[in-house]
Amino acid sequence: MPDPTTALRRAAYLLIGTVAVFIVAGKIVGGENVFEPSRYAPAEGNFDFNRPDKPTRKWPTARPEPSPFYSSNDKSRWATIRALVEEGTYVVGRRENFRDAEGPFRDTGIIFEPEYQSLDKVMNPDTGEFYSSKPPLFATALAGEYWLLKKVFDWDIERDRWPVTCTILLTVNVMPFALYLWVMAVLIDRLGRTDFGRLFAFTLAACGTFLIPFGMTLNNHSPATYCVAFALYPLLRKGTLGGSESPAELSTAGFFAGLTACLDLPAAALTAGLLVPLLYTRPVQTLLWFVPALLMPVATFFACNYAALGRLTPAYSEFGGPWYEYAGSHWHKLKAVQAGQFVPGIDFAQEPKGVYAFHLLFGHHGWFSLTPAFVVSALGLGMLTWRGRGDVFSLLRRRHQDRAVFTPAVFGPLAIAMSVVLIGFFVVKTNNYGGNTSGPRWLFWLIPLWVLGAVPAADWCARWRTGRLTAALLLGMSVLSVFYPAWNPWRSPWVQQLCERAGWVSYEVPR
Repeated sequence: MPDPTTALRRAAYLLIGTVAVFIVAGKIVGGENVFEPSRYAPAEGNFDFNRPDKPTRKWPTARPEPSPFYSSNDKSRWATIRALVEEGTYVVGRRENFRDAEGPFRDTGIIFEPEYQSLDKVMNPDTGEFYSSKPPLFATALAGEYWLLKKVFDWDIERDRWPVTCTILLTVNVMPFALYLWVMAVLIDRLGRTDFGRLFAFTLAACGTFLIPFGMTLNNHSPATYCVAFALYPLLRKGTLGGSESPAELSTAGFFAGLTACLDLPAAALTAGLLVPLLYTRPVQTLLWFVPALLMPVATFFACNYAALGRLTPAYSEFGGPWYEYAGSHWHKLKAVQAGQFVPGIDFAQEPKGVYAFHLLFGHHGWFSLTPAFVVSALGLGMLTWRGRGDVFSLLRRRHQDRAVFTPAVFGPLAIAMSVVLIGFFVVKTNNYGGNTSGPRWLFWLIPLWVLGAVPAADWCARWRTGRLTAALLLGMSVLSVFYPAWNPWRSPWVQQLCERAGWVSYEVPR
């Protein structure tokens, strides 16, 4: 039976999606790093420097240069892009007398210029050369775009900083975001049963996640999140239509699954989550189409690492060693932490695992406290898992030969499994909140899974006015968290600021 509201619903998708895309575009073209007085220590006057939310930064004595760079994270990537195009090297700085661990030493290079100074750098202990600590694949690709802009328009990232950075950010953050919303609209429309449920999920995708604030800055989490949706789309779409996956669908899913892992290394859980069921149920087709496409970005990832560092493994693998803990490094402070001393800053949080897990899920960097709409998603993923237990058993018995593996019923437990693996990894292996960031950025690539998971629960909520109002309130609170960091996503979340002001949490003052 034709759905009489299809045209109206698609018009709503178009309007909501257009607004979201142009919000991100507006943040990019109008963005500038803002110095906020509340984040800086006062020069004089009555101020309690023992209070838990004590500002630690010093106000600049001279007017800073205007900059569209917002944090150590994106400055590190921009430094690599500039070095590749203008100097033909991944080296972003050098240290004289680097073999003298205690100094004196002198550091020079792009990464030490005022606009590019970043904590996210490593030093090769054998050469004294500095590199971005970020895997070089992403920066290499964007250096190609900067090179093209330089050749065609004679733009220089120093002289024409806004034209260069805005063009690149519009290319890498806004255009894929528009395609991401189209993909999500198609999948949501196929998964949903009510107009309310579908519009709830799409509005969440468009305006209720941290893709909005992080769209204004150069980061790996946004494109990785888009790639998750692009990898899921051909598989889950086929799962709603029936029939087995085509070679083109398997290749597309494989390519984006591999690219997701290359952009955000913990997202290798997604790659495994898609590969294993396919390999189990249709090994020949998977080896012929999915795996070769997956290996294309993976091979490029390792090639870029080798070109940058002379080795296949990324700089991340050296964390805790001399590449990170050289004299003067931000991470040199880890030695004091290991010695049992208090070191200020959220990067050096020393908390019991239970406290860290709470804050990562329900506390100041909480997946649910900052995006309460994901409570609906959790319910929906549970509903999909319960409804699809028969499909999962069928999958285990290899009865998916003549139809798609990733039906909505299989998608539910798959999304839950990936989420548990990712969150469990960070809880067991780290106490890392991602630095000074407005949301739990390590978990961002899960966003498409949880947005799609919201559909069945939102459909269920649509039955009652109370259910619709509750879902709308949770969505509204999610939007509040998203738009709270108005000028810069590299800011602590509103929940953390509230907890610090109340004296419940402090990472700057010993407690």
